[in-house]
Amino acid sequence: MTKSEKLIKLNNKILRCSQCALCANRGHVVFGAGNPDAKIIFIGEAPGKKEDELGVPFVGSSGRILDKMLASIKIKREDVYLTNICKCRPPENRDPLPEEVKECWPWLKKQIEIIQPKIIVTLGKYALNSFVPDTKISEVHGKILKIKIPKLGELKIFPLHHPAAARINKKTRTLFEEDFAKIPTLLKNKKEQ
Repeated sequence: MTKSEKLIKLNNKILRCSQCALCANRGHVVFGAGNPDAKIIFIGEAPGKKEDELGVPFVGSSGRILDKMLASIKIKREDVYLTNICKCRPPENRDPLPEEVKECWPWLKKQIEIIQPKIIVTLGKYALNSFVPDTKISEVHGKILKIKIPKLGELKIFPLHHPAAARINKKTRTLFEEDFAKIPTLLKNKKEQ
């Protein structure tokens, strides 16, 4: 079975998920999108309003920023894989609750297991803290973190601020752009592979 077929099969399972309360008000399950053979996965916290309407990750204002940043480093959106920690939108765009993150974690873990990326880019503190709890993004953004997860082995996490934070705060935008510019080097660097 190809990676694409495995992701489709997994997506079909997620569509039926009712493990947490988020399933009650969702428009769509926002599974993920992109290249199943991607070297890099971008992971946000949860779908927003536009994502919930369309069932596609990063299509709202944060998605436009992400698309612009990908273009700035000459990487196409279809060459990466985009997903979120939570696959359903929290009401009123609130932050995901710990139990919601916990219920969605196995889905994300399976996506990573199928794709086997070289680098996982976490966007924002909730995505980062799902991999490295109690870590402050202000202290680790733009640095490779190597962690071990059972059944997945060693993962290379590259934490970035969330595009929404970069949209709101000029200083965060500068940091986000500087960190994002490191991605091509990380993908080429033999020591980081």
